Amino acid sequence: MMAPSTNVLPCNGEMENISENHQEECGHSSHLNIGKPPTGMRHCISQATLAATASALDSQILALKSSPSDDSGYVPIFRSGSYSEMGPKPYMEDEHICIDDLREHIGASEGLLSPGAFYGVFDGHGGVDAASFTQKNLLDFIVEDSHFPSMVKRAIRNAFKKADSALADTKSLDNTSGTTALTALMLGRTMVIANAGDSRAVLGKRGRAIELSKDHKPNTNSERLRIEKLGGVIYDGYLNGQLSVARALGDWHIKGSEGTKSPLSSEPELEEVILSEEDEFLIMGCDGLWDVMSSQYAVTIVRKELMLHNDPERCSRELVREALKRNTCDNLTVLVVCFSRDPPPRIEIPRTERRRSISAEGLDLIKGVLSDIESRF
Repeated sequence: MMAPSTNVLPCNGEMENISENHQEECGHSSHLNIGKPPTGMRHCISQATLAATASALDSQILALKSSPSDDSGYVPIFRSGSYSEMGPKPYMEDEHICIDDLREHIGASEGLLSPGAFYGVFDGHGGVDAASFTQKNLLDFIVEDSHFPSMVKRAIRNAFKKADSALADTKSLDNTSGTTALTALMLGRTMVIANAGDSRAVLGKRGRAIELSKDHKPNTNSERLRIEKLGGVIYDGYLNGQLSVARALGDWHIKGSEGTKSPLSSEPELEEVILSEEDEFLIMGCDGLWDVMSSQYAVTIVRKELMLHNDPERCSRELVREALKRNTCDNLTVLVVCFSRDPPPRIEIPRTERRRSISAEGLDLIKGVLSDIESRF
């Protein structure tokens, strides 16, 4: 995350505010560890056939977008796998956490009634101190907050702030160390993604990639405006010429003293999702993955792998290996969280009067490849 030494110089909005103002109904629930027609097309399809095909595809898209009602009885089952590699870096600064059964992990005294889980990816820089501290303490800060579990979002925000402050006050830690923080807290069907930094969470929804977090890079429009308003500058994509992220915990040598506004923010952006049966898995990865791979391509790989062996850990390993083949320049940490015991089902495209020459999985693969090529240019 740190700039090369040669460059160093001296969800939510409305919806989030609404949900913060009322009591969220949550439950509690240890496994640690997203053209032109072909030139040779023959114009021999009747208007009736085209209309039938369009109608069938419209129905399929509508079905993908729609979610079952809250009384559908759907309850997700959480299981996960993770994989990390140092990559081309000389040392490893990533940390992560996987807890598939939150009730068992934090104890029955918290009174959680429904299944829950917690996952996090912490991409450190300037040493591993900040990432290790956040990995060990952030969940405790969330659970111990007075707003948990009745107002989960507020508890998460408070926990990020508390972890950031602790990194300034803990004398045993290097205050030049910092970390991004990406977490996913599941309580029943409710999933809350919290992100500060450039790690990313992507939902696999019947083969489609749905990005649930924003990459907090200094040169993105929203972050640039915030940084410049607070007196910060961006040199060659680096905040104050030092850091390649706009939000992070720690880095108190950049933030200055506590209580002052800093261009480097520890404030997480939150996204809430109500899980449905169409939501198959979640991918969480540090920027070492997303620097060389599109969100859609990653979802395509994971879905294909799950249909073969239904093992989220092997899926995580496959994503890491693919990123290494693409010559990523960073540490790699990937988590895959499944919401069912079963592998994803085959995607059935409604039959039309004309026979298709490519399977649904083939179409999905092509979409992923095209999306990946587009992201590279």
